[in-house]
This record gives sequence, C-alpha cells and structure tokens, in this order.
Amino acid sequence: MFCPQCGQQQVSGVVRFCSRCGFPLDGVIQLLANGGLIPVYRSSDEPKGMSPRRKGVKQGAILFLSGAVIVPILGIIASFSRGNFPQLLAALAAIICFVGGPFRMLYAALFEEGAPKPTMMYGPPPVTPPQFAPPRQNAALPPPPVHTPSSWRRPNTDELANRPSVTENTTRLLDKEDHTNR
Repeated sequence: MFCPQCGQQQVSGVVRFCSRCGFPLDGVIQLLANGGLIPVYRSSDEPKGMSPRRKGVKQGAILFLSGAVIVPILGIIASFSRGNFPQLLAALAAIICFVGGPFRMLYAALFEEGAPKPTMMYGPPPVTPPQFAPPRQNAALPPPPVHTPSSWRRPNTDELANRPSVTENTTRLLDKEDHTNR
C-alpha cells in the first residue's frame, strides 16, 4: 500500500500512520477493504429499534411461556365448574399458546425481515464475487509513480534564516554604550 499524500510505500497493511509524512492511514485501509466505499456507522446515542424478525420471535416466546401460566389456571377453573365452556376455554388456550407460540417463532424466523445491514455512503452496493472466483484486486488508489523523486528531502529549518551570532549582539550593545558615553 502507498501513502496517498506522499507516495511512500508502507511496510504492511496494518500501519496506522505513514512512516514518512505521518498521514493517518486508517481511513485508507477501510476504503481499500470496502472497495472504495465508506461505510455509514450509527452513533451510539441513536435508539436501536428491534428488527421485525426478533420482535416476532419474542412474541412467540412470550405466547408460549404465558401458556404455562394461563392453561393450568383455566384447567383448575374448569375442574370446579359444571359447564363445558370452561373446559373448552382451557383447551383453546392450550392450543393457542402451545401451538401458536412456536408457529409464531417459526414464521418470524423464516419470513420476516432481519436487522438492517449497514449501508454504504457513496457508490453502488458492493458486488459479492462468486464463491470460487479469484479475489478481485481493488484499485482504489492510482499505481505508484514510475520515477519517484529521490531529490526530495525534508526541509532543514536551519537553512531558512541565518541565526545571529552571540558576538554580533554583544558588539551592538557595546556600540550603543560608546555613543551614550561621549
């Protein structure tokens, strides 16, 4: 991988900063990993809604577990009453809870939509390569230049301005004293 700012070749793909210019390479690594697309991340303070699939499985489990409480209560009530209605009600509750609950969970697991996948910000959605195809090369950055300028060097700030010497400053102070004494 090459640094997009200075063109320095990096030793490995897990380097966080360019060794020459200090450019942060974390974003570049993510771009290359996602085929040039930037993933959108949710902030931690956003409320996370429950997916329809998870909600359906939860409803089925609650219905099934509530049958463990409702059916015995209706059975006790039906044993003390004299009509067929309470017995029919207990049987209907047992069918709804113990058969309907697992069916609701199965329906939710098979047919309802799961949690949304993270969407990409720019460009079309990535195309998943076939299972046995060779891996695709992501050319997100242009190839490195053929002729790298070897004459480039980091500027030496010492050369930008000449430093005044200590003796020049002292000499100026002495010259001022001579003029004031005359």
